[in-house]
Amino acid sequence: MTILDINEIRAILPHRYPFLLVDRIVELEPDRIVGIKNVTHNEPFFTGHFPDFPVMPGVLIVEAMAQTAGVLVLKSMEDRHTKLVLLVAIENARFRRPVVPGDTLRMEMKVLKRKASVAKMAGVATVDGLVVAEAEVMCKLADKEAKPPAEVA
Repeated sequence: MTILDINEIRAILPHRYPFLLVDRIVELEPDRIVGIKNVTHNEPFFTGHFPDFPVMPGVLIVEAMAQTAGVLVLKSMEDRHTKLVLLVAIENARFRRPVVPGDTLRMEMKVLKRKASVAKMAGVATVDGLVVAEAEVMCKLADKEAKPPAEVA
């Protein structure tokens, strides 16, 4: 059952191909969300990671989890089109098994703490009921008009 399809997710998140890593939302509650990413062989990162043994990079699994969390944070906001959800921290990330083409990545995120502009969420990513990754992510709301800080050399 799909709660939000890809078009509805695109209306919430600013990410676009090839960096939109959530295909649909299948469960949505005030403090919990479940997103799905269908991992296909034509993902651009598989070209180099790794050509003879394609494995989804762990950082992209965490990014997919964070994007799922971002849908939850932005979904209930009326002015969400003026906001960005920025990832500010990743804690306790663990990778248990590889994610490969053909897998359906299921990302369940739960709110641990939430304030007006900051949310901390814990999540588990699974494939076929087996845990592939887990992490805690913290995100902060920012105005789209505000420019990101300059890089420090």
